[in-house]
Amino acid sequence: MKINLEQHKKVYFASDQHFGAPTPQASKIREEKFIRWLDEIKSDAQVLFLMGDLFDFWHEWKHVIPKGYVRVLGKLAELKDAGIGLFMFVGNHDLWMKNYFEEEIGCTVFFEKQFFEINGKKFLLAHGDGLGPGDKGYKRMKKLFTNPLAQWAFKWLHPDIAMKVAIYFSTKNKMISGEEDKAFLGEDKEFLILYSKEKLRNEKIDYFVYGHRHLPMVLDLKMNENEAKYVNLGDWISYFTYGEFQKDFELKIWE
Repeated sequence: MKINLEQHKKVYFASDQHFGAPTPQASKIREEKFIRWLDEIKSDAQVLFLMGDLFDFWHEWKHVIPKGYVRVLGKLAELKDAGIGLFMFVGNHDLWMKNYFEEEIGCTVFFEKQFFEINGKKFLLAHGDGLGPGDKGYKRMKKLFTNPLAQWAFKWLHPDIAMKVAIYFSTKNKMISGEEDKAFLGEDKEFLILYSKEKLRNEKIDYFVYGHRHLPMVLDLKMNENEAKYVNLGDWISYFTYGEFQKDFELKIWE
């Protein structure tokens, strides 16, 4: 897909808000901060990419969606109604999205990595889960969670029971509780960097932009004659970082 920016317009990126965690009360504080950011970018945003895990858990039944997040959803709809392009990637916490966001808000939802050309620059965009070497346990789990039979079985749980089960397992996620070590492991061990280098070895790509790792970073990559920037967008739990692209990519902090 190709995007040509209008004069003075920008593309924005944000990832890993995990709204709903660790408690509804704590989440609301972060939701309010995110909404203020959306208000701020509304004047010059041409496109907004939400790069996955907007929610700590999301599931759509035929007639039911999770309670809460009304102001976030309303603000996203407001941006879309104002003519801002809105694209959303599912992450590993909200991968059971269906058609609610497309039908009610008008955003485009992606379930796999995508290539975009923005002002002549080639972007590979993805949440980041399941890419690169290793993490075989998670990859097996993702196959289970995306299996149509598993999805069919889960939807027959009463939403109150389903949400209670999902929230229980989500609270065990150390990334959300803040206990997980977020130290940079080095280029030779970070699976998204390894994946990006392998892609760059055979293909000219200018920017690799991911979420998932929760570690904000812009890193220069070079493979053969190809050069690119690796970007991880961080999160809206600890860092409140976001990406901004006009002529070049900048990683910024929303205070």
